[in-house]
Amino acid sequence: MSGPPEAAAAVIIGNEVLNAKVLDANGPLLIASLRARGIPLRSVEIVPDDVDLIVEAVARARKRARWIFTSGGIGPTHDDVTVRSVAMALGRRVIRLPEMVEVLARHHPAGATEATLRLADAPEGAHLIPQEGFIFPALAVEGIYMLPGVPSLFKIQLESILSTLPSFPLHQHALFVTLRETEFALRLDAIARAFPSVEIGSYPVFDRALDHRVRLTFECRERAPLQAAVQRLREELPDGSIVREDPQAAPTDA
Repeated sequence: MSGPPEAAAAVIIGNEVLNAKVLDANGPLLIASLRARGIPLRSVEIVPDDVDLIVEAVARARKRARWIFTSGGIGPTHDDVTVRSVAMALGRRVIRLPEMVEVLARHHPAGATEATLRLADAPEGAHLIPQEGFIFPALAVEGIYMLPGVPSLFKIQLESILSTLPSFPLHQHALFVTLRETEFALRLDAIARAFPSVEIGSYPVFDRALDHRVRLTFECRERAPLQAAVQRLREELPDGSIVREDPQAAPTDA
């Protein structure tokens, strides 16, 4: 039985996101950052500070993707339950990492309090990913990266983690057509079936000032099937219905 695909999934954790006290900035940043590396994102799920719901969300994410990113819930207060939840999802104990205790001791020469030492708790088997110039390393276990909810800290740790992950090429192409979706939907269905590795998107617009009615996008890790799918649609659409194209066939930069 094969494992999850080389893709990512995210679990955004926090009552404050669901009750609108905080506008989530980490999810959009993660989406853009993963796309820049060509890593597909399978899901983004937002859950409250509830152990059972976090455990369920992490378990679902692990079925979908190889790399899981969580945001929030790793501080020292009562509602920071992400570490415990991830440990439960993996069937592991929560332990106190000696190396993290050392980090905390260096920055609390008068002695770290018990509340501070909670920051050293981690699922058994977890490891730390240090960031140059930043006090707290990122916490990871079995492809699950537990990041803070504070956007500035999330960004720093995310950049460090992504630098350790592979980057994949993502070839792209767009067609702008004057037809309505109903006029080419069946043709597009057939092309999607013929080229399953090519992700095809159809996006209608309703601004009459624009020169097109639908923007069609094609994306694929391989150039050849993408070009073949685009060419087949060109051949099947009426002459003059494609007003312009936007080839973006170069791989994304890591």
